[in-house]
Amino acid sequence: MPDNNLLRQLPKVDLLTQAARQVLDNLREEIKEGRKNLPCNETLTGQVVEQYNQNLKPKLQRVINGTGIILHTNLGRAPLATEALNAIIETARDYSNLEYDVEEGKRSSRHAHVEDLLTQLTGAEGAMVVNNNAAAVMLALATIAHDQDVLVSRGELVEIGGSFRVPDVITQSGCRLIEVGTTNKTHLRDYERPAGAILRVHTSNFIITGFVAKPTLEELAALSQPLIEDLGSGSLIPFHHQPTVADSIKAGVDIVTFSGDKLLGGPQAGIIVGRKDLIEKMKKHPLARAMRIDKLCLAALEATLRLYQDPDTVIEKIPTLKMLHATPEYLQEKATQLQSQLGNKTTVITQESQAGGGAMPGENFTTAAVAFTQKNNPNSIEHHFRNWSIIGRIHKDRFILDVRTLNPEDFPYISICWESYVKSN
Repeated sequence: MPDNNLLRQLPKVDLLTQAARQVLDNLREEIKEGRKNLPCNETLTGQVVEQYNQNLKPKLQRVINGTGIILHTNLGRAPLATEALNAIIETARDYSNLEYDVEEGKRSSRHAHVEDLLTQLTGAEGAMVVNNNAAAVMLALATIAHDQDVLVSRGELVEIGGSFRVPDVITQSGCRLIEVGTTNKTHLRDYERPAGAILRVHTSNFIITGFVAKPTLEELAALSQPLIEDLGSGSLIPFHHQPTVADSIKAGVDIVTFSGDKLLGGPQAGIIVGRKDLIEKMKKHPLARAMRIDKLCLAALEATLRLYQDPDTVIEKIPTLKMLHATPEYLQEKATQLQSQLGNKTTVITQESQAGGGAMPGENFTTAAVAFTQKNNPNSIEHHFRNWSIIGRIHKDRFILDVRTLNPEDFPYISICWESYVKSN
């Protein structure tokens, strides 16, 4: 009888063929660029096998963040709390009451799982969640000011990552953008004109200093037009003079939108809080279905929000908050611990790091890092670590790992990576 397990382990012909084609395509490009000789058959076979194994690996995979940037957009922004991870697993492994009221035995809304939590934490009348903050802004504008003018200060017409611009969001919402004021100064009188809404944008990815002025939220809220605030990062607790969502609601803002995966420390989501009558209209808007949050993000968001109900433990339990609040003394101790495992040709240095993700521009935090001092091209060290899925940065001709965003559980793996580099150089 044939061994079926062995038969199943045989490489798939189509995947082997794909790997062979990739290796040959790369070789053709090298020849066009001036390569003068061909690898032997044994080397070529090895390259095909290596490419085959590489193709079997998941494209989306874990990396170790040694950049010190907590909300690194390219690296997935906020890492989730243990409670949020457990909630995802529990929701994903079987069916759930996503849109079902178990007590009443009838259909319900997915927004019900987080609406009460959000209103309690922010003081808002109503709340709903969509898939990201850009969608939240678009839905709010499309519901409140479709085919009407929307007033925005020229100094707030920002572009965020990926060339995504506020003017484009307004246009796609079916509204007409009306720029008011100037780049550095916008006065209350500039907003005193008929319009479908006023959009206040928190310029979370840059700052304007010097000869600047703009109305307060309270002053804008007192005008007759609905006031929508795109708070961007959106914090639920005070930190480094950052505006909180509750502050905006208290000031009288009609609708506030913010991200779930930035300063909140949760999954990707666009959170909308504010006047209940406007929120209810948004829930019924046709765009709401196209932008709705999925069950796994919703489970993670609910678990994250529940952690905020205990202010004594929330900072310790949510990784983003814990990293933001880490003291220089703790980080120095952490860097010393890593350096002791790495051994020679490394040193502990003091650095500055940022929150990232467009949050808290101009705010630098004192941190500690390990610098790799071996007399080699720092680009070579960076490339080696990157091949091990360890992402750092080069500073003043030295490759460094900022310990603010490192997990001590990864220190042994980082040490093995460095040891392999030293031995090969």
